[in-house]
This record gives sequence, C-alpha cells and structure tokens, in this order.
Amino acid sequence: MSKSSKPPKSADGRMSLGDHLRELRNRLVKSVLAIVVCMIVAAFFKDQLLHFLMKPLPGCLPDGQPRPGVKHCAQVAVIGVTQPFNLTLKVCLLTGLVASVPVWLYQAWAFISPGLHRHERRYSLTFLGLGTPLFLGGVACAYLLLPTTLEVLGSFTPIGAQQILPVDNYLNIATRMLLVFGLAFEFPLLLVMLNIGGVLTGKRMLGWWRGMVMAITVFAAVATPSADPVSMLALASPIWILYFLAVGFSLLNDRRRRRRNPDADLSDEEASHLDLSVAAVDGAESVAASAAELASPTPVASVPGARGEQVDDDIT
Repeated sequence: MSKSSKPPKSADGRMSLGDHLRELRNRLVKSVLAIVVCMIVAAFFKDQLLHFLMKPLPGCLPDGQPRPGVKHCAQVAVIGVTQPFNLTLKVCLLTGLVASVPVWLYQAWAFISPGLHRHERRYSLTFLGLGTPLFLGGVACAYLLLPTTLEVLGSFTPIGAQQILPVDNYLNIATRMLLVFGLAFEFPLLLVMLNIGGVLTGKRMLGWWRGMVMAITVFAAVATPSADPVSMLALASPIWILYFLAVGFSLLNDRRRRRRNPDADLSDEEASHLDLSVAAVDGAESVAASAAELASPTPVASVPGARGEQVDDDIT
C-alpha cells in the first residue's frame, strides 16, 4: 500500500473508528493474500505434503497386522469421489497458514503498534522474531504427539473389529491439533506484549499463577482430541514454562520502568509522588553572598564626611 492510501491521522496520532476499520481490512487482505500465495506454492508439492502429514497414521501391513511398534492399526481409506480434491485443498490450506505465519503475525502487530509509544514500537522485530519460532514450535510439538494421540484413540476399538480411518477425518484432527498448539504457544508472548504496552504488570501476572496453571490445564484437556494425560501434559507443560518466563520478563521490565519513572505503576486514581526537597540551583552561592552584603551594616569609611571630609552642601 502506498503512503497516500494510508488512513489519515490527526495531529496527536489518533484515528477515527472508520479509519481503524479500514486499517483492519487492509491488514486482513494482506494476510489472506499471503496465505493464498503459500497455498498456490504448496499445490505443486501436494503429494509430498500429504505423505508427510499421513506419516503419523498407524497404518496396517498388507496382511492386516500392525506395524512393528504399533499396538493398534487402522485401514486408511479415501471415501467419496470429491474426497481427493478436498484432501488436497485441506493440505494446501494448512501449509499456507503455517508457511505464512511471519506475514500475518507482522500484520497483527502492525495493526496494534500505532497505539503504542515510539519507544515501544522498537519491539516489532522482537515480536516477529519470537512469534514465528514459537508458533512453529507448537506445530512441531503437535506433529510429534500425533502418533500417541492416534494410538490412544485407536485403543478404544472393540476386540475383533477392524478400524477404518478416513483420511479426511484424520486431517481434521491433525489440522486442529497443529493450529491449536501453534496458537497456544503464542499466549505467553501476548502477555509480554501487554506488559510492554502497560496493560498488565508482572506483579499482577504472578498473582494469577494458580488460576493460570489451572486454566492452561483445562485448555490442554479440551484442545487435545484424546483423553490421555500424555497428550494433555505435552501441551500444558510448555505453556506453563513459557508463562513463567513471561512473568519473569515482565517483572524485570517493570523494575526497569520504575527506575526511569517512579510513578509508572500508579493507576489513574492514585496520587503521584511529589518531591518536596530543595534542589541546588546554579548561581545560588553568588545570590546568597549578594544578600549577605546587603544585610550587613554599611562601613563607616564608605559614608561621605565620616572622617572629616568636607561635604558639598550646596543646595542651590
């Protein structure tokens, strides 16, 4: 977008509601375009990507027996005439979302950053540099956890029954896990950004640690498709660690902020500290000396006629 097409700002940098909505629309359009471009590129590698996503599947051997190291296997099937096209579309969409993460993360930050101070905008590269690996780390964690999740879900198959697993159903579970894990890993970074913006303090975040640990555990139990504790802890444990790292960073940032401004943590209802001490002023010594000279009695020698000089008293 050219500079002339950007929404106009007032003298103090504020924007109207309509300008905010237009800015949001522009950011969303750029994010969607980046996703579409990545989807088009991924379409040329759809076979390799589909094979990579289906690798965690506990497929059976040609004789119907589980592979070595797998207790429960499933017959992978593609059901329906349109399913191959739908599979290709889902694989390309998932790849586009993951591959374009730096673009839509930057667009999200660019939409928020105008409301921050100039010294807070320098964290843009840090936000982008940490947000991308955190999201990809969550995706990698979910991918490594997929075989365990499928193994637990397959263990509920009745004895003597053969499990038939549609690929479309599997891709729905895989997409959900990959995106949920990736976004969940961004949560501590969001807390850090709120602390930098002055919305949350590290002390308040530390006071929430019991509720946050419980909330993260419940979220992990709901977000993971299987009910086993391994999958739940695999999602909850990294977020616990990242949360406490975010709290530690926020406490250090608040301490640095207090050193620069003692009133930084005060709310709007609290009175700021008033420094009533008298500070030294340049030239105070010379002013004090002049005041002392004025207060002292005038020497006799300086008075005309005090020593017998003749004073001209001509009044004409």
